[in-house]
Amino acid sequence: MNLWIPLEGERSALPDNAEFTAHTERLRPYYDELGAAAPAYEDVEALPDFDDQIDALLAAAPPVISFVMGVPPRRVVDEARRRGIALIGTATTVDEAVALDEAGLDAIVASGSDAGGHRGAFLAPLRESLVGTFSLVPQIADAVAAPVIAAGGIADGRGVRAALALGADAVQIGTAFLATRESGASGAHKDRLGTPAARTTVLTRLFSGRTARGIPNRFVRDMAAYEDVVPPYPVQNALMQPIRRAAAAQGRPEYVNLWAGQAAALTGDGLGAGEYLARLVRELPRQDAPFGPPRAR
Repeated sequence: MNLWIPLEGERSALPDNAEFTAHTERLRPYYDELGAAAPAYEDVEALPDFDDQIDALLAAAPPVISFVMGVPPRRVVDEARRRGIALIGTATTVDEAVALDEAGLDAIVASGSDAGGHRGAFLAPLRESLVGTFSLVPQIADAVAAPVIAAGGIADGRGVRAALALGADAVQIGTAFLATRESGASGAHKDRLGTPAARTTVLTRLFSGRTARGIPNRFVRDMAAYEDVVPPYPVQNALMQPIRRAAAAQGRPEYVNLWAGQAAALTGDGLGAGEYLARLVRELPRQDAPFGPPRAR
């Protein structure tokens, strides 16, 4: 199970009714085009209560709980240890990794800026936390005692070998599994993975109010000028929800988030998850051949 830790000040940054109306009107052309109803101010859900979520998870006692966007409270770490639950934290910088290590987490994901989906920076501004995976991994490996899991921009055996050579103990792969047959990603999303369109990804707040990496589409390009003025999560997420749902139902991928990492163009072969994993294993080198088979020319 994976939890977002609430970002400091996010609750207090919620807009008032007049500001909410202005944000809604900015999206009015998209509601109208898709025949979607804009949410009312009263309909916007508050942030989920983290304490309620983590208490329910601890009671359920899954084997592993992972976190992004922060360090879990001391009481959570202590109770998880008492219940035999492993805890994994996510770091986008060395300082974040050290904070997680000092908190006693069992493993740390080194999430490079190459990674798709939401960014997990929590100690420094995002613009100061965009370290690429293959620069981040060796620095974190040198700085912490906990096992390091490399994430971001890894889609084939070459990426796995590189991460392990740089000091990672394991790798975490996301986008490539989105492209597999069993994935719950939409057909339109899968159709773009592994294509030239997936060679370009961008960071955007437009879909949720939190920064995430995905393949740019018409909505991202049309609304680029508003990146810095859209409301924070969960307000922007609530405003976009009717647009995303209507667009998905109508097969309009130009209005839905297409999360993907920077290696997305290396994915999308239509394999099942098991087939893809088996191919990764085949691509790993033998101990007596650390650089793997020669490249085809």
